[in-house]
Amino acid sequence: MAVDLRGRTALVTGATSGIGAETALGLARLGARVGVVGRDPARTEAIVARIRRETGAQADGFVADLSEQAQVRRLAAEAGARYPALDILVNNAGAIFSERHVTADGIERTWALDHLAYVLLTHELMPRLAAAPSARIVNVASAAHTRGRIDLDKRDGARRYAAMGAYSQAKLGNVLFTYALARRLSGTRMTVNAVHPGVVASGFAGNTHGMLKLAWSLIRPLLITPEKGARTSLFVATAPEVAGLNGRYFARCRETDTSPLSRDEALQEKVWTLSRRQVGIEE
Repeated sequence: MAVDLRGRTALVTGATSGIGAETALGLARLGARVGVVGRDPARTEAIVARIRRETGAQADGFVADLSEQAQVRRLAAEAGARYPALDILVNNAGAIFSERHVTADGIERTWALDHLAYVLLTHELMPRLAAAPSARIVNVASAAHTRGRIDLDKRDGARRYAAMGAYSQAKLGNVLFTYALARRLSGTRMTVNAVHPGVVASGFAGNTHGMLKLAWSLIRPLLITPEKGARTSLFVATAPEVAGLNGRYFARCRETDTSPLSRDEALQEKVWTLSRRQVGIEE
């Protein structure tokens, strides 16, 4: 029997293409009202129209560059005004960048977009998540977290930037954040879990060039489709058997282990504190 999400509301970031778009479509097909977040207004409008046309579900578009904290806060305010309660939040937006760039907030762009946006948006939407009968937060991480290292003093790549190093660090940040948040949600009606979607043939590496872009173009035909990549996010967001599970990590719709470093509770707490300080959340 299919999951029935009629009367439920979901918000998916990075939803104009790839895994995010397929996740939003999948939630809509199950009956949810879906808010889709994209950086480009035309592409955001297009996916909203597609969801409505293909599923008949209600869909709303939100435009924001999630690497900028002011825009994350604006997004949360707009979504919060539209949705009294939020049943599902899928933190999916992310990218890899060939060159180091510092955002308007003075933070390295990969860390800002791929990690800190998860932290800030989840915090800002917490009242709406708490208002739902039960709420699920899904953080799209990656198996790349197993190669991640976090140097709390040199995490911004100012001396030596490597695209995959910055990405792996951010994905490790996602997993550390998931575990730290899960402890704080224990005993509530909210849960948070992380997923590895698989290596997907999408526009993920569209911000790269040189050897990294060439390597991606060569392996792209061997990768899984965005539809398959979205399956684990959809499973964790909706499956009855996941209800009540908190602080877990899934790949191929199965719970699996994360790296030893990600299980370091002291590091989880350090990154929790650092991340919240970087986005201006007062403890």
